[in-house]
Amino acid sequence: MDRRTFLAATGTGATAALAGCFGTGLADSEFDVEMFSNRFAPESFEVSVGDTVVWGNTGSRGHSVTAYESGLPEGAAYFASGGFDTEEEARNSYPQGNIPSGETYSYTFETAGEHRYFCIPHERAGMVGTIVVRE
Repeated sequence: MDRRTFLAATGTGATAALAGCFGTGLADSEFDVEMFSNRFAPESFEVSVGDTVVWGNTGSRGHSVTAYESGLPEGAAYFASGGFDTEEEARNSYPQGNIPSGETYSYTFETAGEHRYFCIPHERAGMVGTIVVRE
């Protein structure tokens, strides 16, 4: 059973499925982490090295997925919706990198450890998350 099938079967994607009924067009099987109401759900998500994580915006507002440079494991590549190379570049360029309602962003993790990230416009509201990558 793959991650998305497991999440759907265990009910983790129930909120996403409901949101999909109201017009986003995204089904919970299309993403791993949901973005809505100024939060990532789940806030922490675990994968293995080489796995791709997909974030899906089921909310009505745009969001970003932006790594904290200081919150990445040593040797990990930087990631941000919009393809930016640094946190400063992502922050200064927003709304480039915005993920509109009904859209997704994906990233493949190649380095083990905790990868902390946030949403640029909703960081002050506490929209932060962590991807835990295991060997």
